[in-house]
Amino acid sequence: MKLPQRAVTRIIVSLAGLALTGTAAAPAASASPARNTARAVTPAIGVTATIPVGLAPIGVATNPLTNNSYVTNETSATVSVISGKTNTVAATIPVGGLFPSPTGVAVNPLTDKIYVAVSFTGTMAVISGKTNTVTATIPLTGLGTDLVGVAVNPVTNTIYVTNVSFNTVQVINGTTNTVTATIPIGGEPAGVAVNPLTNTIYVASPSDSTVSVIGGKTNAVVARVPVGFLPAGVAVNPLTNTIYVVNSGDNTVSVVNGKTKTVVATIPVGIQPEGIASDPLTNTSYVADHISNTVSVISGKTNTLTATILVGAGPQAVASDPLTKTVYVSNFVDNTVSVLSP
Repeated sequence: MKLPQRAVTRIIVSLAGLALTGTAAAPAASASPARNTARAVTPAIGVTATIPVGLAPIGVATNPLTNNSYVTNETSATVSVISGKTNTVAATIPVGGLFPSPTGVAVNPLTDKIYVAVSFTGTMAVISGKTNTVTATIPLTGLGTDLVGVAVNPVTNTIYVTNVSFNTVQVINGTTNTVTATIPIGGEPAGVAVNPLTNTIYVASPSDSTVSVIGGKTNAVVARVPVGFLPAGVAVNPLTNTIYVVNSGDNTVSVVNGKTKTVVATIPVGIQPEGIASDPLTNTSYVADHISNTVSVISGKTNTLTATILVGAGPQAVASDPLTKTVYVSNFVDNTVSVLSP
């Protein structure tokens, strides 16, 4: 059954930590940065902890409802579970045999399930956040498949994974753990993000420097937005309907208006940005600058760089917990996670 828009809005905003009253709805998309209606002010933030994890941590995702984060360790073939309460590794979960290469990771906070793309085996591992064990393995496209990004729509319980080897996005039903669609994308798709309020998916294609816009209802590409050179990571602020794309080839972030499907700003950041996460409550985005060893902080209100924070070596991915205002950064080179807090 399709949820009413008002119910969908309540779910998403509640996950972000807003207390709704009356019949409040999601803010309308802005036509330009000057019309952005977000009121929150970004607090000062810095590194408050450095947590050792497995070898070559490449992906990170957080569940704001449990205050746990999940880090994929590519070389260790494990997932590290970080307790946000103690800033320690609470569990280490094997996700396959020898060198299965876990890469992308995403969380459905409503079901407390974690989805991990395992490139070497060409599968998706499903982890229970309650037991910290792999409860299912979903076959995708076979041995040696290069899987990269994972995103979840918690409202529809649908998972999206990018497949570089076949230039596709595969769609997974979170209830049945089966592949329900394979969408041709092209351009060696990498990062992927979802706006649950509009049921729209955004996929970065480095080879053709575009972002593909997919309708979640039809599983069809409805637009391709030219962005910067070699786009890698993607993040969405569902409350402003704004998409942020990190361009690793020209050290910028493209800001895309979700309503008009056009780039409304281009923001310089650090060297070789790879990952990005957005906090919808503060209207702030955080960019992992892989070569600079920094995190660039972007204000969604002004579309400007407001801070640059030194983190570990080779930051690769970022996750934001809007309830605690905490940011987790996976550092690929020194095998750590940097914790950024107000």
